[in-house]
Amino acid sequence: MMDWTDRHCRFFHRQLTARALLYTEMVVADAAIHGVRERLLGFDAAEQPVALQLGGSEPAKLAEAARIGEGFGYGEINLNVGCPSDRVQSGTFGACLMLTPALVADCVGAMKAAVSVPVTVKCRIGVDDQDPETALDTLADMVFTAGADALWVHARKAWLQGLSPKENRDIPPLDYERVYRLKGRYPDRFIGINGGIPTIEAAIDHLRHIDGAMLGRAAYHTPGILCGADALLDRRPAADFNFAALIDTMSDYAAAHIARGGRLSHVTRHMVGLFHGLPGARRWRQILSEEGPKPGSGPDVLKAAFAAVDLSGTTVAAA
Repeated sequence: MMDWTDRHCRFFHRQLTARALLYTEMVVADAAIHGVRERLLGFDAAEQPVALQLGGSEPAKLAEAARIGEGFGYGEINLNVGCPSDRVQSGTFGACLMLTPALVADCVGAMKAAVSVPVTVKCRIGVDDQDPETALDTLADMVFTAGADALWVHARKAWLQGLSPKENRDIPPLDYERVYRLKGRYPDRFIGINGGIPTIEAAIDHLRHIDGAMLGRAAYHTPGILCGADALLDRRPAADFNFAALIDTMSDYAAAHIARGGRLSHVTRHMVGLFHGLPGARRWRQILSEEGPKPGSGPDVLKAAFAAVDLSGTTVAAA
């Protein structure tokens, strides 16, 4: 998710779940080739497994960006054919590529030829007036023929004309059954589902029909739901989660980032929703939101905010 799932967000989320595959925010191929690569593509080894998501529509550039990403150590390269933002449309990539599936296939083929790691695609079920039955099948047929290793489907249309990017996340109705039908056509291919999945339990319910489930906004705004993900995926009883150890880890991480010239808020802005629904969560959010961005703020702010949270009665280890 652009401007959300940066390296600090991913490091934080990895402390909550060891099993989930993490994705970068979308990086435009031109930026990966010509930009400041360490800032755009650098990540902590602790984030693994992590996939690089690329945006673009020129096969040669995407192939080069994929090579660069593989060189940085990413274990998967994902092509975004689902983002509906205005700046993506102006660059003729993202969701508007649903209208040119042959070009998407060319991009996938070029990327596959350039790297040895899996190449995957994330798309919508269609855009604008497209018939999702035809549009999604056509795209899937072409990208799998080109060698795509997986297809992740956001189970709603993108309306490029008439809806804002924010509205495109909520207004077009979800159609999970359409993605299930695609899986029926491709029983031996990896098909994953995305869109409006609120909890880990709901994600696991999708796994009765599909190969993978992707959480976006729910994982970001209420990251505490990730704490039980590994136990649910392994079908074992949930163990106590040691939030005190998490705060220590994130404090050390923030201190190292600050020592390199960063700011506390670069890290803590992703942690605001951690204690959603627990006593003291409001004070936690308030301290991080007000004190985190101040010049000179350090990890002590994070620890002070944690002290306001009441973990009694929860299945966590407070110390």
